[in-house]
Amino acid sequence: MLKTYKIEQFQDKQAILYLPSRWKQEKIHLPQTAALGTAKQSVICKRHPNGRNVIGISSKLAKSLHLPEKVSSLSLFIKDDCLYLGVLIGIFTSGFTNFKPSPVGERSYFFRKLLSVQSSLGVIPFIFGEKHIDWENGLIDGYFHFGEGWETETVPFPNVIYDRLPNRRSEKRKNCKEIKDRLQGEYGIPWYNPGFFNKLDLFERLESDESVSIYLPETHSFQSFQEIERMLSLYKQVFIKPKNGSLGNGIHKLTFDRQSQDYYCRCRDREGKNRLVRFSSLERMINSIFKNRSLDTFLIQQGITLISEDNRPIDFRVHTNKDEEGSWQVSAMAGKVAGIGSVTSHANNGGVVRSLSELFPESSRKMVAEASLNEAALKLSRAIESNMEGYIGEIGFDLGLDENGGVWMFEANSKPGRAIFSHPELRNFDILTRKLALSFGVFLSQRAIHHPEEMMP
Repeated sequence: MLKTYKIEQFQDKQAILYLPSRWKQEKIHLPQTAALGTAKQSVICKRHPNGRNVIGISSKLAKSLHLPEKVSSLSLFIKDDCLYLGVLIGIFTSGFTNFKPSPVGERSYFFRKLLSVQSSLGVIPFIFGEKHIDWENGLIDGYFHFGEGWETETVPFPNVIYDRLPNRRSEKRKNCKEIKDRLQGEYGIPWYNPGFFNKLDLFERLESDESVSIYLPETHSFQSFQEIERMLSLYKQVFIKPKNGSLGNGIHKLTFDRQSQDYYCRCRDREGKNRLVRFSSLERMINSIFKNRSLDTFLIQQGITLISEDNRPIDFRVHTNKDEEGSWQVSAMAGKVAGIGSVTSHANNGGVVRSLSELFPESSRKMVAEASLNEAALKLSRAIESNMEGYIGEIGFDLGLDENGGVWMFEANSKPGRAIFSHPELRNFDILTRKLALSFGVFLSQRAIHHPEEMMP
């Protein structure tokens, strides 16, 4: 963890930087250049004249580097003769509005909370979109939040970019792709957490990885009725899911009653009600439930008999993040109990978040479950990182525990939702995941500065 120092600005017509009294310097000579993001400026560098353990920045230097006035603390690190003032983290997104109190609509609250951890990390995070980039001057009109409200500041191109595009539609836009390619290719800026995972593509990449294949339920693209019949015969239950779905929308659970020879489909209808529908044949079921839908946009997945609470299945949301050292760690874990009659455990379908302590009152059972989920999540995180493109810094897993204690991965999300953090026992993990999301930006920025040859896309 980089040490952070308070900042004090003072008036001077020269670019002067006072170093904290306790800042340890490896080189004999003081640095002659200061950098913020991709901007650099020649400086007169001195130890703080009053022996104070703060960073002193002259008004000339702050203006030259476009340092926002309200930045209250920064970290310091050096490469060759250049001193880097913290890490400037650009958070790229879309959906900006002209309403100043909520510049990105409902998501403004999430971003405000994300930016709230900046002073403890010594980083300078801001949000921006495609219209805020000044390519000619290498500047961005970013949105900042220092605790009192949203405001815009013009800053240099950042050290690193955290991708927070809200959906696949925005991600596929030509302009967004061009911006990403240009900032990475021309400016060498690392871009992390790009893209949304395609469920089927992810499973196909992981199933050949022996370290994690045991966690994967059998999963295929929709091919034929015969394939569903085979899987129903083998597993008793089958799920049909959209390949690019989210929030549990469009998920159907299929079962077959051997005694009556009837097929049942449990799903959520267009009015948002949970339904259980019976059919005399699989073909009638598919033709009715999936009428006017393209079946090749769905996948078929093995159903698992999960542990339950009052006959309501339980799955687990497990968040993993890469930290400032570039290592994976489990940052949050909670159970989700499915709503009555629901095919998923999502809150919008009656699901309820439970802490592990609530689900496993016996400490021994809790420890076993937590250890199993923790091991699986870390192995899966490393496998996904190895098998997917780009810099992946966070993953949200939907995992299940079967009645024998086996762990199963149902989904992995590159931009996980945060519904579990509404639970009172998970507030501290909410803060931790936000800190780690930015800490990984610190790791990548230092990697790009010290080993730029390794960071090219």
